[in-house]
This record gives sequence, structure tokens and C-alpha cells, in this order.
Amino acid sequence: MADIPENLALPNRAELPSEVAILRERYPRHEWREHANYGELSAFWLHVHDSLRQQGRALQEFTHGFREGDCSNPGEFQRRFMPSLGQYLQHLEGHHHIEDSHYFPRFRSLDRRVAFGFDLLEDDHDIIHRGVTTVVASARAFMQALSRNADAARYAADAYVDESDRLLRLLEQHLSDEEDLVIPAMLEHSERPLR
Repeated sequence: MADIPENLALPNRAELPSEVAILRERYPRHEWREHANYGELSAFWLHVHDSLRQQGRALQEFTHGFREGDCSNPGEFQRRFMPSLGQYLQHLEGHHHIEDSHYFPRFRSLDRRVAFGFDLLEDDHDIIHRGVTTVVASARAFMQALSRNADAARYAADAYVDESDRLLRLLEQHLSDEEDLVIPAMLEHSERPLR
């Protein structure tokens, strides 16, 4: 994998530069679904990304609500929160594993012009994985604090929300950037070589 310049590292970028997302201008987002090469794999990829966004935002809303007092029963919050968080993080990690082990190598071999972009996405996965590890530790501390006093629970909730909001921001940026690389590459070369 290539060395990633600091300005292109996930926490530091607002979007991929055009020299990385080389096919983005040729295939603008608003035209993807009408393109002849837009097929089941492209649609599925976007669906998975949308579901990751929705799951992340739902967890964020639920946790923010608890912190603001929308749920007065810590046990009920814990029974709903932990399975939802676990399902979300498993979905995210599973998706990244499939990309790293199957799809990204195929994209690299299909078109050398996009290889650096996929190196960048793999680096994003490493950063996101470290964020997941931090979020899991913070969630555990949060759940343990719920059984103590209200101040401990509030402090732990604040710490968790800070970490999970940071992870969600990184993930949102990553998903958008990945779409700017993946979907145009599928439109350029068709989905057939990726199967």
C-alpha cells in the first residue's frame, strides 16, 4: 500500500481531489442510475452504504436522546443500545473486510489509474477500525457507568458520544469518497470483471 500524504488522510480531508477521483467528472453522481453500466452491484453497494449511514445516525440519535433525558430507564436503554451497536459495528467491519479482501484488489487490477484511490480507502479502513476499537471501549465504560451514579453515567455518556460522533463523521466522509471511486469505476468498466 502507498504512503498516504497527511492532507489526504481521512481525518484531514473534505473530499477526494480530482487527481485521485479521476473518473468522478466523467460520471457525475446525479447521472449514475441512468448509465447503461449501472447494475445490481452498483445499486447494492449504494444500498449498503445508505444502510450504514442510517444505522449510524439512528444510534447517534438514540444516544443523544438518552444523554438529554429522553429515556429515564438506564436498563431499557442498555438492552436496546448494546445489540444495536454490536449489529452496526459487525455490519461495518464485515463490509470493509469484503472490500479489502475481494473488491479493492480487483479494482486495482482493472484500472491502474485508480490504484492509489483504493490504497487511500484501505488506509481509511484502518483509521475507522481504530475508531471502532475506541468506540467499543467507550461504550463498555458507558454501560458500566449506568449502574453507578447519575454523574458517572452522564460523564461516560458524554465520552461515548464524543467518540461515536467522531467515528460517524469519519465514516460519512469515507462512504462518500468511496462512492466517488467505486461507482464511476463500475460505470467505466462494467460490473462484470468484479464478480
